[in-house]
Amino acid sequence: MPETMPIPDKKPGQLLARGVCRHLRGHDFVSVEELTPAPGLRVDVMALGPRAEIWVVECKSSRADFQADQKWQGYLEWCDRYFWAVDADFPAELLPEETGLIIADAYDAEIIRMGPEARLAPARRKVMIQKFARHAALRAQVLRDPGFVQPWEM
Repeated sequence: MPETMPIPDKKPGQLLARGVCRHLRGHDFVSVEELTPAPGLRVDVMALGPRAEIWVVECKSSRADFQADQKWQGYLEWCDRYFWAVDADFPAELLPEETGLIIADAYDAEIIRMGPEARLAPARRKVMIQKFARHAALRAQVLRDPGFVQPWEM
């Protein structure tokens, strides 16, 4: 699909996530979208780096979307670095300065501010890598055989 064609059936946050995942791949990170690290939490993008580092990226498509997010601090205990991803028109001054910042669109992104590092404990890292692997494998299975995997398994 040429870069100039619109991407059908994607919400604004999903388009940001797409650009973020593309950009992070250039940093040797692999990513999954909509992973549940714990009951009641669902991160937009979780990225796994070449040295097992885990980053969480929350994609916010508008001021209202950001202001409605009351759970973001609960994500901090599930990653080594935390980022917001927003488009170039988003009022970035609303975002907490103690978090990372990524400017993104549907095709790419740029890390503007690196999120501070807070290394996960080894046991938590192992759990998150296992969740990441299972989530990625289920997503791949859905692509190979869309009728096989039940929605509650995602």
